[in-house]
Amino acid sequence: MNLRLIILETLLLLEKEEGGAGNTIKQVLDKYDHLNRQERSFLKRVLEGTVERRIELDYIIDSKSRVKAEKMKPVIRQIMRMSVYQLKYMDSIPASAVCNEAVKLAGKKGYSGLKGFVNGVLRTISRDMDRITYPDASASYGMSIRYSCPEWLVRLFIDEQGQNNARVILEDSLKKRDLCIRINLSETDREGLEKSLGKEGVTFIDAPYLPYALILKDVDSLNRLKAFRDGLFTVQDLGSMLVTEAAGIKEMDTVFDVCASPGGKSMHALDKLNGTGRLYSFDVSAIKLQRIRENAERLGFWDINIIEADATVFHKEYEGMADVLIADLPCSGLGVMGRKNDIKYNIDPDKLDSLVKLQRDILKNVSRYIKRGGTLIFSTCTIHKAENEDNFRWIKDNLPFKAESLDPYIPKELRCKTSSEGYLQMMPGIHESDGFFISRFIKKD
Repeated sequence: MNLRLIILETLLLLEKEEGGAGNTIKQVLDKYDHLNRQERSFLKRVLEGTVERRIELDYIIDSKSRVKAEKMKPVIRQIMRMSVYQLKYMDSIPASAVCNEAVKLAGKKGYSGLKGFVNGVLRTISRDMDRITYPDASASYGMSIRYSCPEWLVRLFIDEQGQNNARVILEDSLKKRDLCIRINLSETDREGLEKSLGKEGVTFIDAPYLPYALILKDVDSLNRLKAFRDGLFTVQDLGSMLVTEAAGIKEMDTVFDVCASPGGKSMHALDKLNGTGRLYSFDVSAIKLQRIRENAERLGFWDINIIEADATVFHKEYEGMADVLIADLPCSGLGVMGRKNDIKYNIDPDKLDSLVKLQRDILKNVSRYIKRGGTLIFSTCTIHKAENEDNFRWIKDNLPFKAESLDPYIPKELRCKTSSEGYLQMMPGIHESDGFFISRFIKKD
């Protein structure tokens, strides 16, 4: 099986699509689940690395090619990108093999006339890789190239977080990610899961902050783990777990989770309810609801109300029902760039503005589902202030809610001035988590 051909065809598919690289790559890995660990690792690394470092790869190509990457035919452009990624970041593969396989791919895809061009440029890059000069890394353009992030977005991070924190965030976005998991306490305990993982040869370490979270090291395929198939754990980032902690869910509560897919916080809420109360998980499409349903069934939860509903449209039958409402809203996702390789390429300033409007439309609507004295948790997986702190202030000024301290609900290590005021911004590379914003409000009587 020609792994590089699979990579090339996937990259070409991604170039035609807008967004969703993570889902497409997962589908490819699932399709070729029969491959051995080494082959799957190669597929995953080259696909994700080529997508993630696109700006830097194009800069390297442009430094040695008379035809700039953006002017190349799509097939040749993707062959060049995936090959330069291997030359730059995969020392275990001989440069001659990378160049030879690239030439074969060009011929196989009907570009025999460009085999000489591909070979020549790649061998020049291979020879001169260590001598390629980069622009000043202290300026936004240089950071854009070094960290493969659009320059406008680099400037936004610098403006909002400062130069040093911006650099930390961007560096973190390119680091290898292990899997953070939450133990399904409805099915097992920590000792039981650790024993099950040990039998399967899985290496793990403690996650920070929460006793029911672990970090799995070098997991190749979740579906191959019996502990996963048996519903003993679910994949969930620490920030997402802390959202549910901040909700302070009590037994017998009625809990609403709007924009709930894939259902991590809903399942965590069910753990907290401990077989009592009621949970309603809402999302906008049948596909999203199916993802919630699949997770619920795997984790052994059957007493869950899964409802198709647009969060911007009022449904009177739910008015004043919720003791707790979790609104983890659609956002730019800038806190999870390290997990969603292409998210930085699929956002722009206009989309940021439209997301803020959507978030406020949802908040205005779903706030009516909460009882007087009930709890609203507003959260996002971004680090963009307009979507986070500005919305926090907007809720206080425009909706019948008062902010309440997060400190009684979150670990001591995370308590700070803002958490006592009602919100916490977790930052990638600073906290041991993805970027998450969490805030807590009580509905006024």
